[in-house]
Amino acid sequence: MSVAQPRYDRGRLTPGIVHIGLGNFHRAHMATYLDDLFALGEGHDWAILGAGVRPADARMREALEAQDWLSTVIELDSQGKRARRVGAMIGFVEVDPANGPLIEAMRWPEIRIVSLTVTEGGYFIDPSTGRFDPAAPEIAADGAAPDRPATAFGAIVAALRARRDAGIMPFTVLSCDNLPGNGDVARAAVVGLARLSDPGLADWIDTHVAFPNAMVDRIAPATGPRERAMAAAFGLGDDPVPVTCEPFRQWVIEDSFSAGRPALEKVGVTFSPRVHDFETMKIRILNGGHAIIGYPAELLGIEHVQEAMADAMIAAFVDKIETDEIVPIVAPVPDHDLDDYKRLVLQRFANPQIADTARRLCFDGSNRQPKFIIPSIRDNIARGAMPTGLLLASALWCRYCAGTDAEGEAIAPNDPDWDLLTATARAAKQEPARWIGMRAIYGELAGDPALVAAFAAALDCVWKEGVRGAMARYVDGAPMGNAALPPR
Repeated sequence: MSVAQPRYDRGRLTPGIVHIGLGNFHRAHMATYLDDLFALGEGHDWAILGAGVRPADARMREALEAQDWLSTVIELDSQGKRARRVGAMIGFVEVDPANGPLIEAMRWPEIRIVSLTVTEGGYFIDPSTGRFDPAAPEIAADGAAPDRPATAFGAIVAALRARRDAGIMPFTVLSCDNLPGNGDVARAAVVGLARLSDPGLADWIDTHVAFPNAMVDRIAPATGPRERAMAAAFGLGDDPVPVTCEPFRQWVIEDSFSAGRPALEKVGVTFSPRVHDFETMKIRILNGGHAIIGYPAELLGIEHVQEAMADAMIAAFVDKIETDEIVPIVAPVPDHDLDDYKRLVLQRFANPQIADTARRLCFDGSNRQPKFIIPSIRDNIARGAMPTGLLLASALWCRYCAGTDAEGEAIAPNDPDWDLLTATARAAKQEPARWIGMRAIYGELAGDPALVAAFAAALDCVWKEGVRGAMARYVDGAPMGNAALPPR
């Protein structure tokens, strides 16, 4: 089997972007868009320098250095596999606990964009307020020692300070993480951290640095033995970090940059002032759908997402929630039919080649549920409809966090707050209000008596009738309890 190689002279590339967080998603998404652009003979001064702030990043650096910074990306669908070597990255900054090499690289005038994939939970957001938390221990430490920052945001602040002092135009900070308003969230983190040590710098950053919002989308599962075996089948057996992904990809960005940008519209990127509409569509329908699928699949011992979609009950469960409770509350999006988008998403979930795991979808629910599920619950209540399916999905999350699956087998911890969630979930079996009462997750919904009653009915049904029994009730339209809204 052949492997497509870069169709440009990598020796002529020069850096324009520092990207922090060289995980699978970045290498299957941003890096492939740039690889395509370079193949057109465009933007050769926008190559990527990789970077990271964690020990795992040092291991990734070592792996990629051994193959001249090339990444193997294998697209998978029912028609087969296609492999390419992506050459958009030309170096990787040395990983250092004080981030000195990273700060130095970001000081270079030719670096005009600093982009990030540091996960949804990496922005130091206080879950009880949804805002940047300046008291988070790592942030407080960087605020007290701004010259030796340990976080990506501390390094960005230090580099921007150096550029300001040297009279160098600031770079754009481009979040590529799957967060609502990711540019606004990144701005809050950078400006908020700067304010702890230098309020004047914070004001300068807020005025002069662009933080465009962006919607990103491509399913790229974690790498394991299966993915390495695929690379070996293509003759790349020495690659320890290949990436597999679906053919589909999407990137929508606000056209707001401090120091220019590559012409990514030439390779399919959409520049739009309506990023929030695209983002809401994707987060509610795709990420919300993942959250709906993951917990029943894990509880039923189903390992992979495509296997869950092949289960008639889970497929009917997610389709009904999407159709009845999610699509109706999503605002129209330019050039998109929401019903068609939903069907495409469900087809993507069912891709038999991807082998994404239900456990990955279940990870960090305490951070993901407030972004992907709870806003849809809130919007349904605002329109006078009790979202019984979404509440059942939340009850299945609670049941999962109790720590055993439907067969009584232990579930390994799968959330940074696992111990707290497990204790609360077990107490909620007798007192369901304990779960909904987690204000850091459910916010003001925790005090809604009709919602608490509907959740209690759903959780009671899950415990008494089992995962399949509860889903069957919802799919068949059978009541789980009093789910009507009281007069308001």
